[in-house]
Amino acid sequence: MTPQAQLPKVAVIGTGGTISSISADPLDVLDYPDFGRKGTVEEIVARTPEIARFAQCLPVGFREVGSTAIGPADWLALVQLIHETDAAHPDLAGYVILHGTATLEETAYFLSLALKTRRPVALVGAQRPASAVSADGPMNLVAAIRTVIDPAAREIGVVVVLNDEIQAAREVTKISSYRLNTFRTPDYGVLGQVDGDRVAFYRRGLRPHTADTVFDVSGLDALPRVDIAYAYAGADGVAVDAMVAAGARGMISAGLPPGIPPPLQRQALERAARAGVVVVQTSRGGAGRIARRRYLREQGMVAGDNLNAQKARVLLMLALTQTSDPEAVQRLFDTY
Repeated sequence: MTPQAQLPKVAVIGTGGTISSISADPLDVLDYPDFGRKGTVEEIVARTPEIARFAQCLPVGFREVGSTAIGPADWLALVQLIHETDAAHPDLAGYVILHGTATLEETAYFLSLALKTRRPVALVGAQRPASAVSADGPMNLVAAIRTVIDPAAREIGVVVVLNDEIQAAREVTKISSYRLNTFRTPDYGVLGQVDGDRVAFYRRGLRPHTADTVFDVSGLDALPRVDIAYAYAGADGVAVDAMVAAGARGMISAGLPPGIPPPLQRQALERAARAGVVVVQTSRGGAGRIARRRYLREQGMVAGDNLNAQKARVLLMLALTQTSDPEAVQRLFDTY
């Protein structure tokens, strides 16, 4: 066995989530968020001693909450924490972030756009609490550690590792409430897999990420407000008008596939665009690209490419820190 001092060093950052949840009942896989507790990152790492076979672990505390409580303010603080850790520990091989699965994909995409590090970052969660029979968290954590220390992961950016699969932060989404294979990448599939013998990568994303993006959040205390208008049969403009009145600078339309809102909602989105709100059209369908057809161009609206609504919201918040010109925002959506 390789001595610990010769193993790569990985920072493990704890934010809470199911992977850090502990219940009194080993069969409790439902009520633990409300009646259990969240373990510290040190405690969760200690429950997985197998990590020591692969890496030296540097536990870093951040939050101990469910990911429903994590949002833009936490993303900004997490970026700052990682940058500070980067500066203090230049010998790190990479980062693993323990995170709840509810908003994991949004945190991952934000970090992919905002972090300025060349080291790989893997977000990891679980579908069953750490206290459960057949908890999936320990194996997911080991897989995430193995991923970021693998030579093929260098400069891969931010990935999500669960269920022995490595997926791109930009493309992955949660599709199931309870199943272990809840994270999926529509259209394109996984980047790689973590098997018993090795970490196997099969593709890389082509979009710029981390240190190669134009976004700099170092001086920001908050992000611009961006809301999501979800389309459904008969949807009117009440929600859109209310969001604009509440101060939304951007609006994501999760339209009916292939990205078309119902008539009354569409009229409200047009009013919002005329008022200076940047409107991005996506689809509630969960897969497929939205092209910038003639209607969107004429209305000064942005096509969301293949991003789902929640990912488009992340990119638009960052875009609005630089510009509110729809044409410039469109170029950012075409790039990232």
